[in-house]
Amino acid sequence: MSEHGKEIIQRGLWFEEYEEGARYLHRPGRTVTETDDVVFTTLTMNTQPLHLDAHWSASQPGFDGKRLVNSMWTISTVVGLSVAQLTLGTIVANLGFKEVSFPKPMFHGDTLYAETVCLSKRLSKSRPGQGIVELEHIGRNQHGDIVCKAVRTTLVQCDPAQVKEQQ
Repeated sequence: MSEHGKEIIQRGLWFEEYEEGARYLHRPGRTVTETDDVVFTTLTMNTQPLHLDAHWSASQPGFDGKRLVNSMWTISTVVGLSVAQLTLGTIVANLGFKEVSFPKPMFHGDTLYAETVCLSKRLSKSRPGQGIVELEHIGRNQHGDIVCKAVRTTLVQCDPAQVKEQQ
């Protein structure tokens, strides 16, 4: 207790707090800038001209001559937008990603909104006090179009107070 009353530390969800089938909406969204895309693309050594070369991209069919936002920025940001609400300080590890898709492109100036559906959860058989949670992350642009989907498996801490009671 502080002199001002109860102290509350922001955190993600304990294993027990996840609800199968629940859809968690992560707000605010994130508007991607040209700088975001170019910095991310060059930091990751991705030399794809569709991200870096405006002149070259202008001559390519399919996207009205616009450069595409790096899809790895998109998936990274979708997961990042979920952290404060779901896994901040409660995740043990990412166990893997599967079913990753990018149905529509992102462009500079688009705003990315993220949501996550809890697909399943189970207690770990080999790690007492931890559970495995399968999450489907979905990214949508400002028009509501799905621009990214990925299923992620995570290892999450159980609520320490409940673990202590079970011992």
